[in-house]
Amino acid sequence: MKIKMTTPLVEMDGDEMTRIIWKEIKEQLILPFVDLKTEYYDLGLVKRDATNDQITIDSANATKKYGVAVKCATITPNKQRMSEYNLKQMWKSPNGTIRSILDGTVFRAPILIDSIKPAVRNWKKPITIARHAYGDVYKSVDLKTEEPGVAELVFTGESGRVQKVTVQKMNGAGVLQGAHNLDSSIKSFAHACFKFALDSNQDLWFSTKDTIAKVYDGNFKQIFEDIYNEYYKAEFEKKGLTYFYTLIDDAVARVIRSEGGYIWACKNYDGDVMSDMVSTAFGSLAMMTSVLVSPDGKYEYEAAHGTVTKHYYRWQKGEKTSTNPMATIFAWSGALKKRGELDGLCDLVSFGDKLEQASLQTLNDGIMTKDLTALADCKTTEVTTEEFIAEIRKRLEKLM
Repeated sequence: MKIKMTTPLVEMDGDEMTRIIWKEIKEQLILPFVDLKTEYYDLGLVKRDATNDQITIDSANATKKYGVAVKCATITPNKQRMSEYNLKQMWKSPNGTIRSILDGTVFRAPILIDSIKPAVRNWKKPITIARHAYGDVYKSVDLKTEEPGVAELVFTGESGRVQKVTVQKMNGAGVLQGAHNLDSSIKSFAHACFKFALDSNQDLWFSTKDTIAKVYDGNFKQIFEDIYNEYYKAEFEKKGLTYFYTLIDDAVARVIRSEGGYIWACKNYDGDVMSDMVSTAFGSLAMMTSVLVSPDGKYEYEAAHGTVTKHYYRWQKGEKTSTNPMATIFAWSGALKKRGELDGLCDLVSFGDKLEQASLQTLNDGIMTKDLTALADCKTTEVTTEEFIAEIRKRLEKLM
């Protein structure tokens, strides 16, 4: 008998190879065991273009309504993709759009197994990246100029007050970019990080570059400091936890020398880059969990990697691929567990745990996709994506 659900998940389908894997995971690892209820949104690039990206906005609003979403990896188009998909325009990152609407924080942590040792030999515990999910380069505007001139940054307040600074006196052609952030979003980010640190009993590090961006990054630093002192300092000290701020370059050096086991809070772009660095050093980009948490307790689970384009082109030619589905499986398991937790469905939570257990057991038995076989220090068997999922299915059936 299948496990029942009462409230649907918001299901956001995606692009290319991860879309193929998404379908395989559902058919082989979820639908045979769960009476799955989802509100489905196709966030594939073709559908986003056809709806002028309205479907992305609709999926984010559905997440606000239902509380839990699971998302497949999606393409953020560049010029080459514009031509390849014959797009109306170069659409913004769907992840950025969803994050802005939910005003959440992204927490990313590696999936560890005993047979794969981190590239940084002293790392012994997971490092969780807390990535701010609003603004900066992801909401920036830019332009290219072909002539000399003066670039100015102007803010006109509702009161009529005008603030203006010179960005640069341009002596020729160049490019300009304007980014922003909001105090309200930075405060939500800070609260989320401090709460997550207390809940997971981990120290919290926060880094920006306030020595260079004295006003912009300095605002982040000050807000974190004020919120920590007012709301969380006593709880941190009671639990013996540490919060500290440092420059991003110093943080990188500290991270490399550390043994792990803490949360590293970063601004939006820093978190994007550093989560890829951490996941790769721990093993593979496909071994990184990611969950977006909004201030009012909405959750969106996704893989932290892209759409695996090269494998997709090979798949289109009829070739077999060995693409690692672990992060996408853990997105589904995380979403199902959270849905079960919120709805009081113990069987659904248990299923999510067993799905993860079966996946890790498969890896610990040495059955791996190509990206992991070269990293493992045990005897391994390289399998295709379909074979890997089939092996997980065997172990999941036994656990069920």
